[in-house]
Amino acid sequence: MMLLLFSSVLILSVLAGWGEVMENFFGSLTGGISGSILTGILGLSLIWTVLAFFIPINIYVEIPFILAGIFFFFKKKLHLEFHYFSKKDTFLIGSISLIILYSSSFYPYILDHFGYYVPTIKWLTEYGLVKGISNLDFTLGQMSVWHIFQAGFSGFSDPFLRINAILLITYTFYIFEKKTWIQLCFIPILLLFSQSPSPDLPVITLSLIILNEIMTGNKNTSLLFAYAVFVFSIKPTMIWLPLLVFLCSVFIFKPNYKNWILGTGILILFFIKNIWTFGYPVFPVAIGDFGFTWKPNPEVLKISSQYALQKTYDMQYSYEEIQKFSFYDAVRNWFTLEGIKSKINLFFILSLVIFSVFAFIKKKKIISLVCISLLIKSILVLAFSAQYRFFLDVFFVIAFILFIHFSKKKSLAFFFASSVLVIGTLSFPNFIRHYIPSFRPGNFMAGLKKEQLYQPSTYHYNKSETFKTGNLKFNVSKDYPFNFDTPIPAISASYIFDDAKAGIFPQYIDEKNIKKGFIWKKLTPDEKKEVQNIIHIIKNTNK
Repeated sequence: MMLLLFSSVLILSVLAGWGEVMENFFGSLTGGISGSILTGILGLSLIWTVLAFFIPINIYVEIPFILAGIFFFFKKKLHLEFHYFSKKDTFLIGSISLIILYSSSFYPYILDHFGYYVPTIKWLTEYGLVKGISNLDFTLGQMSVWHIFQAGFSGFSDPFLRINAILLITYTFYIFEKKTWIQLCFIPILLLFSQSPSPDLPVITLSLIILNEIMTGNKNTSLLFAYAVFVFSIKPTMIWLPLLVFLCSVFIFKPNYKNWILGTGILILFFIKNIWTFGYPVFPVAIGDFGFTWKPNPEVLKISSQYALQKTYDMQYSYEEIQKFSFYDAVRNWFTLEGIKSKINLFFILSLVIFSVFAFIKKKKIISLVCISLLIKSILVLAFSAQYRFFLDVFFVIAFILFIHFSKKKSLAFFFASSVLVIGTLSFPNFIRHYIPSFRPGNFMAGLKKEQLYQPSTYHYNKSETFKTGNLKFNVSKDYPFNFDTPIPAISASYIFDDAKAGIFPQYIDEKNIKKGFIWKKLTPDEKKEVQNIIHIIKNTNK
């Protein structure tokens, strides 16, 4: 926790310094110290995304950006910005920040941390963006902009990958600067995402900031749209946000084509990044086929879409069973899943109905546009893969609109009471395991360790096996499904099984230069035997 405190002070200063410089070109969305930090996040994320095409985002990139950011911070005298907070607010911000840092010091427990976030950051820091990497391990094709941003600070300033804690502290600054007190009530829930560089936390916090700016009359369409597209680039399920800004520009603001230039540039960069790593403009959807040789095998894409459909039903039905569902069966079974998921699904639909009625009664244009945007996003999610993690942000948006005038006193009381509950759950996870056994992430919470008061808790495994097929020499985590600390190139065992099922296997484009990327090729009879032998070894190891 103490190391996180030092890391936070350093990174916040760097972001504010860079943000102040970049505001000379972009302008500021919100003003204040939070506005500078947010501009720094946007600017550095875009710069490092471009650099990642050419070089790894490692400590040699991090050091000059850190030094320059600190220089700009003191040159612009940004430390004086903190004096604008009253003594009482400074105390409250400090207390909330300590709660955030303490919560983020626990062991990571979100499974994507081990199977997606950390492996992605390892590739970015060692090689940058690698062409066709989805052929090696399908999940890596996402390469979220948020993980590129995290990679830029993972050398020495944030080696524990707690960048989400930095953003939560920035979010706290924003709440007190803008006096949008209802948003204090959201921080306790977001504490559950602070131990990992989960994209869910930035898209929720940034979308609420953008929404608040719109609701309070900010008409800087250029930056609103740029930030909205940036959020979309972190996680495409946030399609409702750029759609909302677009609708507002058409029906509320004065439309001007110049307002779309920055946002469109970010969108094009997002598409290029995905095409480079995945072969198509939007991961994991195989739409927009430009015929690139490094695009995934159609059979692998088919397996992925089948898996997404099964995840809709929390893996409680086979793909064949789901295919036989009538429309009535599909809806009924989604609402009657075993465990907490069915309650979340029911609450999701109920929330949309309540919000739609609220928007109809209020008859305010902005609320109606928010409602339309959320409904469009919800329809798309329900059609693609109706997993609760894809519509989690909808709950926050609806709560924000319904309780936007919640008082400071009530919000603070709710925050501290809820924080005690969340910290208690993180510290003593047996409680949630006992009372909500269907909440699977609770099974992976490790609880409180005294060492985390000094440095955040992290896992180390370092057990792997090396195999070779064709020109590809690769590593697989031994007796564990994820490759969070397996030397790269690494493949998850599940994707080896999928490739074998499809009769293909990844290969280097140039085995002397990993940066040139990966393609897939059909297995020869001898190679099929090799892969089956590898699968046999993996299965025996995992017994």
